[in-house]
Amino acid sequence: MIRTKVLGLGSYVPDRIVKNEEIAFLNDQHVRQDTKQTETDDEWIQRRTGIAERRYVQNDGSVATSDLALQAAKRALADANLEAKDIDCIILGTLSPDIHFPGTAVFLQHKLGISQAGCACFDIRQQCSGFVYGLQMADAFIKTGMYKRILLVGAELHSHSLDFTTRGRDVMVLFGDGAGAMILGPMETDDPKAGVMYTSAHADGSGAMSLYLKIFQIANLPYVDYDARNRDENQTMYPQMDGKRVFLNAVRGMVMSTQAALEKTGLTWDDIQWFVPHQANLRINEKVAEVAKIPEAKILNSIQFYGNTTAATVPLTIDHWRQQGKVKRGDRILSSVFGSGFTWGATIFTL
Repeated sequence: MIRTKVLGLGSYVPDRIVKNEEIAFLNDQHVRQDTKQTETDDEWIQRRTGIAERRYVQNDGSVATSDLALQAAKRALADANLEAKDIDCIILGTLSPDIHFPGTAVFLQHKLGISQAGCACFDIRQQCSGFVYGLQMADAFIKTGMYKRILLVGAELHSHSLDFTTRGRDVMVLFGDGAGAMILGPMETDDPKAGVMYTSAHADGSGAMSLYLKIFQIANLPYVDYDARNRDENQTMYPQMDGKRVFLNAVRGMVMSTQAALEKTGLTWDDIQWFVPHQANLRINEKVAEVAKIPEAKILNSIQFYGNTTAATVPLTIDHWRQQGKVKRGDRILSSVFGSGFTWGATIFTL
């Protein structure tokens, strides 16, 4: 039987660390000012989100999402002992593409130096659920024999599109820049618990306008139909969120998908080494753990260090703790995610 195996893992975050104390003083060019630009502080942010710091790229236009994806992809390839030319499919999840179209995966393909190889490139736009959605796609592709070496990447460059004012603080303080990548391939085994054991993906479009960015709304012609200098008009260029509704639905979706993953596979927490939730808000993850009765010692979080990196959070968190020596090859991981859309899902796999 053909099953999907994780061949390699890698992640990348920019060098610049932006702590909570500093973020209140940053302008929209990420330059520290003498006076506060946003009414917030470390205590306010940590109490609501659990975040202490995040990473930003330099704000000079020289770095794109595909550049972050490239660094994570290179590290995953090295971990798998493969070269870029071995990849026959790229699946890239992001809500912050290099440009509106074409998709960011083709830019990543070109930067990897494999444009002439003609490998398939997919962009998926499931935001914070992008990694699990992408893993489900990759698992299906590999099991059917369509592709042999798939590069799955979640990459986000959030810092360029945040509202660095008190008006935007509820969203602005959450997000950071980063990328995570996996290399996936086939293995022949009769062990039903080997490799990628389970994936599920779901959506509820009634929640679409609870977390959104409208700047490319088709009803607006031209698309940029506001004065960027007018604060009453320019709000459409920034992400908007109904925080309470997102929180409640995130807990519900992640708990349900986690419980369903265990029920449908017949596993218990004794069979799982690590639970890796999407890193949207530490308070969400704590509530999910409480309701789903997840052993505290098995939970991995990285939002304290990186903020919410959307499609990148799951592989970034796993790789962070692997670098710390906590996560090891052969560990079985259960991950659940929730994102705008609403979208959610879960997966169980062996690293």
